[in-house]
Amino acid sequence: MSRLPHPLLRPATLYLLLSYALLSCMPLAAPLMGVQGGDPWQLLGAGVFAWIAVWAVFKRPACFHWALLPAFLALPTELYLLTYYGQGISTHHLGVIAETSPSEALEFLGAKAWLLGAALIGVLLWFGSTWAVAWRTRALDWNDRSRWIVLAVLGLALAVLGAQRFTPSVPAWARLPLETSVFARSWPFGLTARGIDFYKERVYLAELNRRSAAFRFGATQAGPEHGPQLVVVVIGESSRYDRWSLNGYARETNPLLAKEENLVMLKDVITPVSATRLSVPVIISRKPAMQSLKDGFSEKSFLSAFKEAGFKTFWISNQVSFGKFDTPVSVFAKEADDVQFLNLGGFSDASNHDSVLLEPLRRAIADPAQKVLVVLHTLGSHWNYGHRYPKEFDRWLPSLQSIAKPDYTDTRIEPQMNNSYDSAILYTDWFLSNVIGLLKESSLPSSLLYVADHGQTLYDKSCRIAFHGHNTQYEFHVPAFVWYSDAYRERFPGKVEQLRKHRKARLSTENMFHTVLDMADIRYPGERLEWSFVSPTLKRHKRYVDSWGWTDYDDATMKGDCREVIAKGKPLPRR
Repeated sequence: MSRLPHPLLRPATLYLLLSYALLSCMPLAAPLMGVQGGDPWQLLGAGVFAWIAVWAVFKRPACFHWALLPAFLALPTELYLLTYYGQGISTHHLGVIAETSPSEALEFLGAKAWLLGAALIGVLLWFGSTWAVAWRTRALDWNDRSRWIVLAVLGLALAVLGAQRFTPSVPAWARLPLETSVFARSWPFGLTARGIDFYKERVYLAELNRRSAAFRFGATQAGPEHGPQLVVVVIGESSRYDRWSLNGYARETNPLLAKEENLVMLKDVITPVSATRLSVPVIISRKPAMQSLKDGFSEKSFLSAFKEAGFKTFWISNQVSFGKFDTPVSVFAKEADDVQFLNLGGFSDASNHDSVLLEPLRRAIADPAQKVLVVLHTLGSHWNYGHRYPKEFDRWLPSLQSIAKPDYTDTRIEPQMNNSYDSAILYTDWFLSNVIGLLKESSLPSSLLYVADHGQTLYDKSCRIAFHGHNTQYEFHVPAFVWYSDAYRERFPGKVEQLRKHRKARLSTENMFHTVLDMADIRYPGERLEWSFVSPTLKRHKRYVDSWGWTDYDDATMKGDCREVIAKGKPLPRR
């Protein structure tokens, strides 16, 4: 007579336990794929601790299995991000997903949209089958007295956590050895912590305008010499430093800007992070680079400082209007007196080209205020590159304009990608030349600052990655320049002299806020003229980039054809 297998050894029970183990082992995927990150064993330990805690509280899997649905659904996304971006799901990624329209997501994924759909169907079937097992089995019920011992320990741990939060002076010996940030990076229950962080950030963004309403820079522009003036800031999109012929690129991508005598290229500007929603706030406010991964900021942007100094301010954007009142960029944008989001077509081929910004700019320049600040937020070289310019700018062939639904992860379209990318830079040259042309039509002292939010990686030589969100020099080193009118030079000869003197200085997008205000000769308490590159007091500061943690860009090595930015020592942790 054959014996029945032990309940824990039955196929269905083993299937459930192995599924749970697979979810818990996700921290091992990063090192297996050659991705740097936290200690995987520490993360596994945090995951085991979470399993014990949840099992003790709920007693049987059927009572907590539904809490694992986010982990099942996130599994394909985690593997996708590790494969193409070398990092797992973060609060930032949740924000990108929330701020991306369905049409944009489909265009971005290309052929992989079907693969992702199939993967989601697969994980839903997987989840459903494990739920059925969890519901039926009683072999995994935790019934003995050890459960009560664990619950008592958990209660003590919660008391210690509460004491640590509300009583910072708790002695070191009484503190728990596990950091909450470690738990947030663990699987599968750590995803809940990331979701809670994301929710808190959305609430913070929603309340930011009210909380910062009373903030003032105390900015002024006093004296009879401060008459009418035009200041334009152009925020570029996904533009790469070494694809500008003004910076030495072999293809003539800047034929029009090259003719401008009063244009000063800035040769060494880096952005701390290669994502629009995180990089733009650093450009337009005093938000420190090492806080760029956090949504929101307690201060306002230079738009408010200009308003305090008597300027009328405009924010004119060709970025999509989806979520325009609750994104990290838009909370600053709506500080302007006049806010216009002009792109109603997303990033698809129905979207506007950046020329749509020229007529609103013309009207802003002609505004009776005559002391005017205009911020132009362009689409620049945003994917799909073939959609960023009209047919007459399709100079280098073959191009993406000949492919209906290109997939940027397909290395076979590398020639088309690079050709269309260069054509997009060529169109940016035309657009910026026209912006300068409009400023020249005015007799007012005028200045223009252009800086890109981040660059792109484009299958360089043996490098097998593209787009942005990676840790490459191609994405951190961005093009930037200042143009000034003759009337501006006559009014501020000293600033022009310092600008030309500092054109090769080591700068970051953190310098832009301080420089834009200094260009307009706007003064305010607590100003940092040592961060303005039109000031004689400019001083070099450490330039950190988000590459496996906060890495000192000027004390890093550039690895391989991808030019991956690798710290010589240990990067500072992300906070």
